[in-house]
Amino acid sequence: MTIGVPKEVKDHESRVGVTPAGVHALVAAGHTVLVETNAGALSAFTDDAYQSAGAEIVGSAHDVWRLADMVVKVKEPVEKEYRHFREGLVLFTYLHLAPIRGLTDALLEKKVTGIAYETVRDKAGTLPLLTPMSEVAGRMSVQVGANYLEKEKGGRGVLLGGVPGTPPGNVCIIGGGIVGTNAAKIAIGMGAKVTLLDTNLNRLRELDDIFNGRLYTISSNSYNVAHATAEADLVIGGVLIPGAAAPKIVTRAMVSKMKKGAVIVDVAIDQGGCIETARPTTHTDPSYEVDGVVHYCVTNMPAAVPYTSTLALTNATFPYVLKLANLGAQRAIFEDHGIAEGVNTYQGVLTYAAVAEAQEREWRPVQDLILGF
Repeated sequence: MTIGVPKEVKDHESRVGVTPAGVHALVAAGHTVLVETNAGALSAFTDDAYQSAGAEIVGSAHDVWRLADMVVKVKEPVEKEYRHFREGLVLFTYLHLAPIRGLTDALLEKKVTGIAYETVRDKAGTLPLLTPMSEVAGRMSVQVGANYLEKEKGGRGVLLGGVPGTPPGNVCIIGGGIVGTNAAKIAIGMGAKVTLLDTNLNRLRELDDIFNGRLYTISSNSYNVAHATAEADLVIGGVLIPGAAAPKIVTRAMVSKMKKGAVIVDVAIDQGGCIETARPTTHTDPSYEVDGVVHYCVTNMPAAVPYTSTLALTNATFPYVLKLANLGAQRAIFEDHGIAEGVNTYQGVLTYAAVAEAQEREWRPVQDLILGF
């Protein structure tokens, strides 16, 4: 198989889909790897490193997409990349289709097999390709929030950890999954007072044990969310429904009652956001204010730390890349239920229920479209 690795073009997206180590393993398995020039430069992987590993360096994104059987990326294609789609192409990347109808249309029209990192499952039923970036984004959310709490960034002028004789900042985390847990680790480590809300009482019990009582856990309902956000200096949104649009947990009315200069970091913005006032932003223009509350809603937060993020992501994605290359996409989908869960579009058919529900479309399970071998 010929695997293409184009340079990411989303605003300030610095990660890359395959490392030189991955190229070496693919080439050793008999595959051809085409890497767009400077694709890995911002993650500290040079063209020379890729070439030494056995990749062919290609001068244009057009040629990478045109010649590849499978394109491996990091972020969902932006509109100017849609022209590269064609029937028979396999695209393996984060897709986050639920809030992006135009991308879904383009994938279906061109009959691209779109396999989304964020919906691939392992044998335990977890989301192994979403986990590493959720870890990065969760940890980043606190340091970003702490930065925006500074007065020059529009914040309240609160130091999260406080100092002796002054109270610490209040951090409210919505969701006790990977994002929320990692945000709590950093916020507690900085000395903040941290409250986490989730609907799953068993998860709250686990977190209470993990953090040995240093984390305030509260059952999530509209009353408790309103109270917690009104007291918060920093609110972090980390709610996820795999492949689906995120539910709006924090309403516009709740935001209007928050402290002036408080900060919201909505990590769920990739899936539409769990804060009603959130809208996608970029690293170039990352923040805005609503009712005096600073909102940071960058859809590719981990791109700010590309070396760490690329290594963490590719550690998880590469075994799937290799399996797809070795078996071919159709056979890999047929044999591996976890990969089948990742298929969002297949030969012009939408194959993921949560995306179909969000966009009010019809769908079919990919297993109905794969006849076997």
